[in-house]
Amino acid sequence: MLNELDKELDARGLDFVRYADDLIIMVGSKQAAERVMKSVTRFIEEKLGLKVNAEKSRVDKPKGIKYLGFGFYFDSFAKGYKARPHPKAVAKFKAQMKKLTCRSWGVSNAYKVQKLNQLIRGWINYFKIGSMKVLCERLDSNIRYRMRMCIWKHWKTPQNRARNLMKLDVPRWAAFKIAYCGDRYARLAHNGWVHKAISNKRLADFGLISMLDYYTARCVTC
Repeated sequence: MLNELDKELDARGLDFVRYADDLIIMVGSKQAAERVMKSVTRFIEEKLGLKVNAEKSRVDKPKGIKYLGFGFYFDSFAKGYKARPHPKAVAKFKAQMKKLTCRSWGVSNAYKVQKLNQLIRGWINYFKIGSMKVLCERLDSNIRYRMRMCIWKHWKTPQNRARNLMKLDVPRWAAFKIAYCGDRYARLAHNGWVHKAISNKRLADFGLISMLDYYTARCVTC
């Protein structure tokens, strides 16, 4: 239905990108944008007989646009705009991740890791054209932190926690001191000895993939 619109924009020499009925047209100034907005709206409504959603249509700079989950920022080194996941897309990912790492969810930690890996792979494969190394590092840290809390709760009793900590190379005195601290999950997940026991490497051996490593291997542009 919108093929004719593509032909019209090409004929006008405009730079644009369209996915289904989501369209961005790029011009050099606000005045040009407002002029193009009016003329293209008129073409869509009068020539194609379609209705333009005035609430969702606007003139804006790249950094103010959300398109298919992407936001845009100006890279001073590259001297141009680059794409990255929009804050709303990041917030949605975090909400899904928190749901999968909920301590009260009555499934095994292995299953949680399986579902987390599916979420990570799908998200990275979709946003791999964006620049997000720092974001991946931050999200990796948050995911591991929440998994440590899940594992700590799964160990349940102080005796079992102490025994597991010692199995993971924590000294006996430190293992018992930490194990009998109670169920302060958030605080204990940041504890240095707990980090040593449930290290990033051990989480990886358990099957949890790294967002940064997965992104670095598949990104189109970093």
